[in-house]
Amino acid sequence: MKKVTSFLLIIFISLATYACPACEKQQPKLLRGITHGAGPDSNWDYLIIGSISLVVIFTLFFSIKWLIRPGEKNDNHIKYFILNQQ
Repeated sequence: MKKVTSFLLIIFISLATYACPACEKQQPKLLRGITHGAGPDSNWDYLIIGSISLVVIFTLFFSIKWLIRPGEKNDNHIKYFILNQQ
């Protein structure tokens, strides 16, 4: 059952990533077949998406890093006050 569910999920995700023919005609060559919609209006759209992507990647990196190794070693840190309260 787990294999069937995984297979169907992969098929569904791969089908959802392809653009429909109407949207494909409106996209520039770089994005053709990948995205839906009208496409970018100007080159500023690429700059905006690129900068937002960098912010998201930066945030994701540090979120994972600080989840794995928080680094608070001070004995009077607030987490110890909460954890030692019994």
